[in-house]
Amino acid sequence: MNPAPIDHLHADLTAARYRVDVLDGIWGSSAAAALFRGQTLPARRELERRLAVPADGERPVPRPVETLARLFVLGDSVTVADLRGALPATGVQGALELGIVGIVDGDAELGGGAFGDDSRVRALLDLRPYSFVDSLGAGSWWIVSDLGEGALGRALDEDHVLGVGGASMTLSGLMIASPVDSVLDLGTGCGIQALHAARFARRVVATDISRRALALAEFNARLNRVESIEFRHGSLFEPVAGEQFDRIVSNPPFVITPRVDGVPLYEYRDGGLVGDGLVESVVRQLGAHLRPGGIAQLLGNWEYRDAVPASASAGTAAAPGSDAAASGPASGAVGRQDGLERVRSWVPRSGEHALDVWVIERERQDAPTYAETWIRDGGTRPGTPAFDALYAAWLDDFRDRGVTEVGFGYLLFRRPAAGAPTLARYERLDEGLGSNPVGLGDHVAACLDGHDWSVRHDDEALLRATLVYASDITEERHFWPGQEDPVVMTLRQGGGFGRSVSLDTGLAAFIGTCDGDLSVRAICGALAEVLAVDEAALTAELLPSIRSLLADAILLPA
Repeated sequence: MNPAPIDHLHADLTAARYRVDVLDGIWGSSAAAALFRGQTLPARRELERRLAVPADGERPVPRPVETLARLFVLGDSVTVADLRGALPATGVQGALELGIVGIVDGDAELGGGAFGDDSRVRALLDLRPYSFVDSLGAGSWWIVSDLGEGALGRALDEDHVLGVGGASMTLSGLMIASPVDSVLDLGTGCGIQALHAARFARRVVATDISRRALALAEFNARLNRVESIEFRHGSLFEPVAGEQFDRIVSNPPFVITPRVDGVPLYEYRDGGLVGDGLVESVVRQLGAHLRPGGIAQLLGNWEYRDAVPASASAGTAAAPGSDAAASGPASGAVGRQDGLERVRSWVPRSGEHALDVWVIERERQDAPTYAETWIRDGGTRPGTPAFDALYAAWLDDFRDRGVTEVGFGYLLFRRPAAGAPTLARYERLDEGLGSNPVGLGDHVAACLDGHDWSVRHDDEALLRATLVYASDITEERHFWPGQEDPVVMTLRQGGGFGRSVSLDTGLAAFIGTCDGDLSVRAICGALAEVLAVDEAALTAELLPSIRSLLADAILLPA
């Protein structure tokens, strides 16, 4: 890779103020929200209004940021003269050589040939600003990826490199950003997770099976002047065989795809295994690549099954085309298999590579909805023969393997620094998330700290400790009309996972007294006296709830 043209592009984008806040200022918040939903018309209309030819007939010269917005965000063609004005250091020829634009057919041979100022160019890659706020502060980058279906006007290519989407932002928001030496980004795609990891890690290794993805990820690292990322080609952990890391992050290609001819195998989302076998394979190998105390965070899918073929019930994915993969529910079937229980069966809990585990299921889709979601994601529109053929393939695959639903969520694993694993948490969170302006990473870290502190303190040590309640919790009380005593009390977590905790009188009073002054024992004793109950019984009742609240970062060690 020749860095000079990319450095010129960096200078031009900086000078043009090609940033999210500037673009939002051009077309307004409503149009910006529409763009997030994939609708360009409101933003296009506002930009056209700004660039409309006035009554005197003289065309206004667009500002560089307006040209870049039309070209890369809205997908419009622009003149060579306007592009030259927007990218003076890069130049038109430099932009052509970088492959980010091409001459529109009819004006000159695509990507080269003679062209004039009035010739038009179009984007060949998506290049747009990306801004964020995390626990380390605010930041912004430019991210290059492949054009989406809207710009292409057709279904995606199988080697399509996805840009920054909802899943990407979810994972980067979950990332624990405390300083470490090394991070592995498994399946880097356009490189967005590697860029985030480089903010807190001395070095990052980014791998992908797609050479195109690696090329664009390396482009993005150079464009944003991040030099601490090493890019390696290969499948899953093959490029890092024998290596261990302090952190592993991954938005792996977990989408469940039928293994039949005619179904596109998109590299950015399809790992090539049957069902949820890709996520299983990653989970089973994590421990060998984590240093003691190391943490892995990833996204994933898992299947819910009815009448599971016995060959598939142990959680091992059958190879495509094998007898096990083709077997249906009629032979040697077992009963319903819960999705979170499937994940539990993949996690090593003993031996050298045993892991702590925390899995949160955020969503569950039935088989038809899941199929529709991912067929549309590839750019195939409903109501077409192509859509119907893919739909049938997905439904046949789910039927043959007994899959009724698919869960999606967050997975966190940790290799214990010493001793056996102590954390095994599998949960479903149906509520919306709390307010997390800098992401969930700090909250996840606080929950792990709370769990670890609780494990290190037996009941006697816990009773001697002093606690405080977190600053983001509130208490709701509901009363029957005219009554003094509440009939329902609920604790609400304003940040984190936005948890709701039902309270009884004793627990509500305990939490309200946790201001760091009195020990847990002293509070329990005072409450027992006020409530006229046995102190030992009240203490035994409260301690499990206290430990649970510590693990949710609702209570904190003072």
